[in-house]
Amino acid sequence: MTRDEIAAKVRNVLVDALAVDEEEVTPTASLRNDLGAESIDFLDIVFKLEQAFGFKVAQGELFPEGVQSDPKYVQNGVVTPEGLASLKARLPHIDFSALEQDPQITKVAGIFTVDTLVRFVANKLGVK
Repeated sequence: MTRDEIAAKVRNVLVDALAVDEEEVTPTASLRNDLGAESIDFLDIVFKLEQAFGFKVAQGELFPEGVQSDPKYVQNGVVTPEGLASLKARLPHIDFSALEQDPQITKVAGIFTVDTLVRFVANKLGVK
């Protein structure tokens, strides 16, 4: 499977899961900010990715869990350097450059883009 084929399948998953138009699903579109994904939608996206690509996604493997509630990782609404390091280690498919520039916890959801999902799937499938 090529990266383009992965991107096309991911786009179909997002169109179905979020009821958005295909042209809205661009590589840089944020799942939450641009496509309107809510917490429950992230579960549906994971389920649909598992179905579309035939693999299992472990809890916390695609989207972070427990970061927000850990004072080592978030203080006064800001992701700490330790929190950012933990996120990077747990989620290698994500580009954290925007969060490094503005580490507000409210910005975390915005870093999950369509391309994030494509990179995640490509990594799972061993596609470069």
